Amino acid sequence: MVTSPDLDRSAILRESAAAVRHLARICFKTGPPTHTGVELEWTVHDAADPARLVDASRLRAALGRHSPATLDATSPAEPLRHGGVVTLEPGGQLEISTPPRLSVAALIRATEADIAQVTDLLAAAGLILGRSGIDPHRRPGPVVETPRYRAMRAAFDRRGPDGRTMMYSTAGLQVCLDAGEPDQVADRWAAAHAVGPPLLAAFATAARHAGRRTGWASARMAAWLAIDPARTRPVWSPGHAEDDPTTTWIRYVLAAPLLCLRRDNADWAAPPGVTFADWLDGALPQPPTTDDLDYHVSTLFPPVRPRGYLELRYLDTQPGRDWRLPLAVLTALFDDPGTVRDAYAIAAPQAHRWSAAARHGLADPALAAAAASLLDLALTTLPRLDLPVGVHDDIQRGVLRRLTAATERRDR
Repeated sequence: MVTSPDLDRSAILRESAAAVRHLARICFKTGPPTHTGVELEWTVHDAADPARLVDASRLRAALGRHSPATLDATSPAEPLRHGGVVTLEPGGQLEISTPPRLSVAALIRATEADIAQVTDLLAAAGLILGRSGIDPHRRPGPVVETPRYRAMRAAFDRRGPDGRTMMYSTAGLQVCLDAGEPDQVADRWAAAHAVGPPLLAAFATAARHAGRRTGWASARMAAWLAIDPARTRPVWSPGHAEDDPTTTWIRYVLAAPLLCLRRDNADWAAPPGVTFADWLDGALPQPPTTDDLDYHVSTLFPPVRPRGYLELRYLDTQPGRDWRLPLAVLTALFDDPGTVRDAYAIAAPQAHRWSAAARHGLADPALAAAAASLLDLALTTLPRLDLPVGVHDDIQRGVLRRLTAATERRDR
């Protein structure tokens, strides 16, 4: 992934044109698509009683010097041995964010080592990682409290209970891909969205929450889609497929309401309904800075978010080592421009069906058919990833299992 150059974060934005220029500089960093990253989240459970609450003090003791500052303000927050950084979500979900790697093989090797390290730390405290995209045992409840999280909860509570479900109970898998060369960005951006609903359906693991069936294949994605469409709906849509990605993203960012306003006290609540465009137009006493704009972007959660690279946010956490399957599938589908175009052509008819994918998963025949074709395409390009033989064979078998499931649902 190409990283952003150092910018003046304290610069005051006195007009919308300055905000537009800043966003245009940072949203897509172009260059050869060579890096891949992954961010993995899990719910955390007591090994003997997975329905028991795991409180912040127990997590702090387990993670020690790797505890994030949100959990322990005095922690050095040391990275794991292979560079992964541990963070915690509001409900105590644990996340490992990896440095990008030049090969999928290197990424898998390093990430597996970091997962093993975290697993050992948790095991010593009688804790285990969850295996699905939403907590199947416990009702939503806060574990980590910060001013940001309190402001988020207050904002989402105005729309109903889904915000608390998302904050406290969900766990996702994010795959990060380079935006590509300038002439590739639009195709990669469109394809990253289009393949989302079929792959969400293929890898849905979040049907059971708080001890009951939810009626959704991915109750995790259902919660995300419901909390606030202005910050969670897809940026790209089939009806506007020809729109410039940068322009579309800038419009999305400026039209989104503020989720929180950082202050020196514990109250970070933002005035309801005030967008960043309103702030630029003088809706608040102090004008925003470049840093305020960057922070606002961090409060937007669409299924695909541009962060210089493409952050694909629509997958549920996978059980055990199965996180490697969607990582390999997506990396294979984005291996070269021709495969990107083929993937888009397969998925485009289903590209708008996010809610259907979350609700029905592979029980929807059209989504199952698209998923089967995408998985088959990924299998044809999987050898290009140059994975070690054992890893390649294991991933191939896993993808074939998902392909068989999709094909059976398609043919019913």
